[in-house]
Amino acid sequence: MARRTIVITGASDGIGAAAARRLSEDGHEVVVVGRSPEKTAAVARELGADFLVADFARLSDVRALAEDLLERYERIDVLANNAGGIMADRQVSEDGHELTFQVNHLAPFLLTTLLLDRLEESRASVISTSSAAHRLFSDFHLDDLESERGYAPNTAYGNAKLAVNLFTRELDRRYRASGISAAAFHPGVVATNFAATSTSSMRVLYQSVLSRFLTSSAKGADTLVWLATSTPGVDWEPGNYFVKRKVAATHPLVGDARLAAELWDVSAAMVADAAEPGAAA
Repeated sequence: MARRTIVITGASDGIGAAAARRLSEDGHEVVVVGRSPEKTAAVARELGADFLVADFARLSDVRALAEDLLERYERIDVLANNAGGIMADRQVSEDGHELTFQVNHLAPFLLTTLLLDRLEESRASVISTSSAAHRLFSDFHLDDLESERGYAPNTAYGNAKLAVNLFTRELDRRYRASGISAAAFHPGVVATNFAATSTSSMRVLYQSVLSRFLTSSAKGADTLVWLATSTPGVDWEPGNYFVKRKVAATHPLVGDARLAAELWDVSAAMVADAAEPGAAA
């Protein structure tokens, strides 16, 4: 297998770190991206890999990350949009967006679109970490993406992950012919620090004795690793949502092509005024 340059966000812990370890062991050039400077550096040091620090709660960080990636890497064969999370209460970022929606969808959307030219040149795969929550908890309305009409942690998270799936569909529609292959996947219910600071009912599962029954980070990373190292159009069909390496059912709204296109346009407008790196907050 040819050596690939693979950028993984949210790679300082959990399935991102597990995927980085596996891909590095397999001989690929892995770029570890995380929010915590200490944890991100530690994972990179363990692997002998490059690392970059970015907090997706700040869109200026995302813009700076894109600039750094474009400056350092002539190819990006895989962009794994893995960073995400669920919040305790409704929070608004310094960019003016509800934080669950920004961290899980808007920031990865911005990063991907800023890298589009390089991704096209590299005929890259864009892999987005979604969740079964998009089917179980979402109540998605394009006119309330910021959860202003009522906030519940699970619903906000489900809506954000539904947006991830819609983004995957629209990225495939717009850029498959240009060489980009898009996929979303559910890693399973993985034993990580996910939901640790949330008031979501999911916190009980992740942080209690029940966590012993959850999937390991290594197993949760398996589908990500498979998508990153196999051949789109041969081993998997772009535009789909995968669970355990198989195409899985999605929320009915994910199949709404008009909604996917509208979400793309709305998302682009939301990030259009994001501060440039170094600009005043």
